[in-house]
Amino acid sequence: MLEIDQELTFDDFDLDGRCLSVLHAMDITVPTPVQAQAIPIALSGSDLVATAQTGTGKTLAFSLPTLTRLAGEKRAPNRMLVLVPTRELCVQVEDVIRGLCKALKLRSVQVYGGVGLGPQSEKLKRGCDIIVATPGRLLDHISRRSMHFDNLEVLIFDEADRMLDMGFLPDIQRILRYLPRERQTLMFSATFAPELERLTQDMMHEPKRVTVGAVAMPVESVRQLVVPVREENKTRMLLDLLKEEEIESGLIFLRTKLRTDRLAHALKRAGYKAAPIHGDLSQKLRQRALEGFRKGKYDILVATDVAARGLDIDDISHVINYDIPLTPDDYVHRIGRTARADREGDAVTFVTPTEHAPLGAIERTIGYNIERKEYEGAPRILSLFTPASAARRSRGRGGVRRGGRGLLRRR
Repeated sequence: MLEIDQELTFDDFDLDGRCLSVLHAMDITVPTPVQAQAIPIALSGSDLVATAQTGTGKTLAFSLPTLTRLAGEKRAPNRMLVLVPTRELCVQVEDVIRGLCKALKLRSVQVYGGVGLGPQSEKLKRGCDIIVATPGRLLDHISRRSMHFDNLEVLIFDEADRMLDMGFLPDIQRILRYLPRERQTLMFSATFAPELERLTQDMMHEPKRVTVGAVAMPVESVRQLVVPVREENKTRMLLDLLKEEEIESGLIFLRTKLRTDRLAHALKRAGYKAAPIHGDLSQKLRQRALEGFRKGKYDILVATDVAARGLDIDDISHVINYDIPLTPDDYVHRIGRTARADREGDAVTFVTPTEHAPLGAIERTIGYNIERKEYEGAPRILSLFTPASAARRSRGRGGVRRGGRGLLRRR
């Protein structure tokens, strides 16, 4: 890991002055750790693998140096490709890039599914320097011969681990066949699984490594609680929780699209202002649900993990894992949707008796047992993790919470 000067500012990098003007206008002067380490490497033209958590400024870490390089070279279409796992992240990343492109007189385009191919194809035909795309929709355009990558200079993977989790590896391998081997490749990921290591060996040339905060941990302001429950009782338990708690804005996670739709309908029948969001919905419907949630039209968003990353909502009061996430990283990302911007928040996870393995993995990663809710008739949930210290930490950590009407009743 590189030593970083604590007094470093963006002015100390050899960035295009027009990029610096955009940053100054936004009152952004000091780089985050991943930006401070990644920008010099990317500016040099080297390949890079950066491991850093969501929310650490990775978009600027790769866009500032790469756009600086592209701005100083001859214009040509499709010189930079950014691959992202979800539509929401595609929109957010391209929005940041577009602001810089405007100052540099470059063009960027969003390419994602759930909307018509036509408008995207028209923009691609007019010529765009930078493409921000989800893998599936990019392959749709490639198969229609809407684009070619003869001029590609930079390939970027954002949230690479999420792309593998969502089953995009075959799509990525197909896309690579259409790209020139002589290029700069940058990969940003929250975690670095063995599959990513093998992928980098196949497509990168002596990449530099940057690691910033590789192990994600829940923030202190999130109060965590495990609720033991049998599968058939989950919906009733959820309705009890919603009735007893003052939930101003709740995000409920499930594993499958069908169950997400069913639960959203059940909540609507019970009188709650709820909306589903998952990969089978059109982009228009997904955006409508997000905007409705932000503006208070909906109190509850029922989502698959497509919403765990890439959501920019600061005032979610509760995250409820209706289905326990299968990996610790997913758990941290899910509950990280609450307690943002220095606020407090609650994270409740329903766990059935057969789900002690994923619960144990989560607790082993975060280093403590999450507090359990004890109530009459609750099933017993074992833990595969026993902390080395018998001490229990506060804020919903360790022990068993007893009594009280509400599941999260403050003590």
